[in-house]
Parts: sequence; structure tokens; C-alpha cells
Amino acid sequence: MRTHSDLQPFLDRLNSRSILTQQEQQAILDLPRHAEQVRSNRDFVRLGERVQHSCLVVDGIVGGFSQNSNGARQITAFFIPGDMADLQSVVQSTPTTALQALSVATILKIPHAAIRAVAARYPAVAAAFWRDCMVDTAVLAQWVVNIGRRDARARIAHLLCEAAVRLKAAPAKGDVVFPFAVTQLQMADATGLTPVHINRTIMALRKEELVTIRGHTVWIHDWDSLAEVADFDPEYLQIDVRPEQRIRIAEAC
Repeated sequence: MRTHSDLQPFLDRLNSRSILTQQEQQAILDLPRHAEQVRSNRDFVRLGERVQHSCLVVDGIVGGFSQNSNGARQITAFFIPGDMADLQSVVQSTPTTALQALSVATILKIPHAAIRAVAARYPAVAAAFWRDCMVDTAVLAQWVVNIGRRDARARIAHLLCEAAVRLKAAPAKGDVVFPFAVTQLQMADATGLTPVHINRTIMALRKEELVTIRGHTVWIHDWDSLAEVADFDPEYLQIDVRPEQRIRIAEAC
């Protein structure tokens, strides 16, 4: 099967939860797209802007955010390479969540028309897209719980555990190490805390020999203990779906 490396991570994400034929996989790899590099802290999908494409993250970290009438923002999602940050915009072209590059990022713009055409031709692909959006919804639900029901220590621990699993660095024996190009200000926006509170909490986690953050790298020194602090259960991420649990819709559908 001919492959295209820039879309392969997204296909791998779909294949981890869904069963797709080679023909269906190739249709995804053949989607037209336009690559664009986005500077750090730049919005590339604005609230209320009508868009005709969805954005796949190839490199860097992207944040989804909303804001109030005074312009104060809240980061509501992190998107990493392989994530289609706004797949739902295929059916709602005026986004309710904007997108910003939190670090220098490379994105692929994939036309909605092409995505709709593939989904219409292959119902199993449409179901895989739908399932992918459901995982994003599950992540958002956990973020709501994080802000509403966890203290600062647990919030940060949960955020780091989630990032480690999504980046496929954890769980692991010994130190869990992964790149995380997110500033303390951005972590504050994502957890509903102040930058000062973030800094103090990270220092406390370091003193407990649980976590060290240096530059854009995170070291988790005791995975089990940090997961316990976070009350973290990775099931909602659906990362380790066993082959027999992957889903394919019935052909009759």
C-alpha cells in the first residue's frame, strides 16, 4: 500500500480504534492537503471564522481555546502530532473553539469537501472519524473534571499524565521522559490556575521527586505515584485498544 508520511500518524490514530480496509486507508492517505508552518502564539483558526478545511497537526503543539466577551481566554484542549484538531468543523464550519499554535507548529489543511467525499464513499471511514471526535469529547470531559473537582497538585499531575500517555511515553519503568513545549502561562490557562500557582506546584512536585520540568522536557520520576496523585485512569484516551476490541460498523449501515 502506498503511503504518505504526513498523513500516516492520523491514519495510525484511526487504526488504533477502528478497523479499516486497505482501500479505505489509502483513501485517507490520498486526501488533498496544504502544509503550513504557524508561528508560536499565533491564532490560525479564529472564533466565528467560517472555515472550509480541517487542520491536522504534523509538528508542535496546538491549543484549542474559547474566550469571554472581555477577551479573556481559556485553553480547552492540547493537540499533538497526529491529531486532527478540528475534525468536527466538517459538519459545523463556524467553529466554537479557536486554534492557536502554542509552539512553532506545522499543520496540514485538508478541505472539508474532500473529507466529506471520503466519508460518503466509505461509511466505515465516516464511523472512524466520528469515533475520533468522541475521544476528543472524552478528553474535554476530563478537563472539566480537572478544573471543577481537583486541587492544583492533582490538576497538574493529571495534565502531565495525560500528555505522557498521548505522546506514548507512558506508562514505563524508570523515568518517563517526553517533550512538552508548553509554557507555565499556557499550563495556567489550561488548568484555571495562575502562573504563580503553577510554578509553586511544579516546584512542590519536584521536591516530592515526582516530576522535573526543564525547558521543554518533562521527567516523571515515579509514574505510579504521580498517577495516584492525579486520580488518572487512561481508559478515556482509548490508546491501548486491543485488536479484538477495535470496531467496524456493519456493512448494512
